[in-house]
Amino acid sequence: MKYKAFILFLGLALCSFQAHAGEPEGGELNVNELILEHIGDEYGWHVTTIDGHDFAIPLPIIVRSEQTGEWHLFSSAHLHGGHAYERFSISHEEAHKGKIVETLADGEVVRPLDFSITKVAFTLIMCSLILITMVLYCARWYRKRQGHPELISPPGFIAFMELVIMSVVDGIAKPCCGGEHYKRYTPYLLTVFFFIIFVNLVGLIPIFPGGANVTGNIAVTCVLALFTFAITNIYGTKEYWKEIFWPDVPWWLKVPVPIMPAVEFLSIFTKPFALMIRLFASILAGHALLLGLTCTVFLTVKLGTGMWAGMTAFSIILSIFSSFVELLVAYIQAYVFTMLSAIYFGLSQVEPHHAKEVKD
Repeated sequence: MKYKAFILFLGLALCSFQAHAGEPEGGELNVNELILEHIGDEYGWHVTTIDGHDFAIPLPIIVRSEQTGEWHLFSSAHLHGGHAYERFSISHEEAHKGKIVETLADGEVVRPLDFSITKVAFTLIMCSLILITMVLYCARWYRKRQGHPELISPPGFIAFMELVIMSVVDGIAKPCCGGEHYKRYTPYLLTVFFFIIFVNLVGLIPIFPGGANVTGNIAVTCVLALFTFAITNIYGTKEYWKEIFWPDVPWWLKVPVPIMPAVEFLSIFTKPFALMIRLFASILAGHALLLGLTCTVFLTVKLGTGMWAGMTAFSIILSIFSSFVELLVAYIQAYVFTMLSAIYFGLSQVEPHHAKEVKD
């Protein structure tokens, strides 16, 4: 019991410190702006703000000037605090808010060609390298085992990876893709599953190098959905395309107005769109919920010590519970995205009716 009391006291002390350290000069907290700032992307890794000074881990800025055509490489530390560097600055205007802009000689503000390493991009690179290392480590062990048959049981980490891989293959790829088609799609399905769950878990870590809202970024989920879209339609069979443009429905649904062909053709794009929005919205909502609960501490500071302490304890308890729920959501979203992708792959492998009858 005393350990629970100590944890609660520590949480209250941390929230009190954060409320004092992060309180703006005007004394008012803009919750919407705070949440949008934390779930969005940025050109540095913001750690905290103390007495009006931002402490952040800088990232490389790589931009091409619209005025001179030259490439510029410098640290994002030069842009912190609203400063400008070599005519480049971070815009606070609605048109390019939070993005790097360039001020030309005539005063015009434009967006340069931007290849900067942002927080999301850094997390993508970091997680990809870690995943590649993990997979190569497991593959190396299995290569060594080929010459040593006495090594039957893999060690702990490799056994865990094997368990997860086989659960994806046997639980998703085989039943959803069907037949022998699953072998073609298994590498992609495993890649997308491990990538989504890993970046989701890293995003739940509140300190560097975690906290980046990767799959809560619509650009990331859009690229993942486009990969599924491309694989589905590139490897689709002739029968798959026939059922789209000339489905097996009553003739009056196809001529003179092609109602069903239009619906089927539209479904080609709605499927990846649903993948993109489902993953993006679920992860974004989870991050926003945790930030909203944290903001409760800030908003109740001026309501009195009793009210503030009670709401802070309530916020901590709900935040801990929500964090465990987010761990479950991280797995569920990876599983759902992988499963739906496998289902779309299976639907694209339609066989002619006479081939089905021969197999039966």
